[in-house]
Amino acid sequence: MAILIVPMVAGSCYYDKEELLYPGSNEPTDCATSPASFNADVRPLITSKCAIPGCHDATASGGFTFQNYNQISSAKDAIKVQAVIQKTMPATGSLSPAEIKTLKCWIESGGLNN
Repeated sequence: MAILIVPMVAGSCYYDKEELLYPGSNEPTDCATSPASFNADVRPLITSKCAIPGCHDATASGGFTFQNYNQISSAKDAIKVQAVIQKTMPATGSLSPAEIKTLKCWIESGGLNN
């Protein structure tokens, strides 16, 4: 019996490596040279690409509403996964490398309301 269980348990271990699943997502970003400001950089990006009708507008048909700092900040982990790492958002198409860098730097600097 133990002979059958050990291979099953050992074979069930699976380790995801972000850089293997999403090439380029783990590349170093120099946020010191271009820090992201919520009001100047992130809010306009979210407003134009995410908080659009049918997605993350006031109807929240995309699951989250992105109308103000608190709503956006509380979703920053999901934004990082879906827009920065997986690049599956926005639904209208992937963000540009500069836009991804903006979000990544803002999130990694603590998602400040600046």
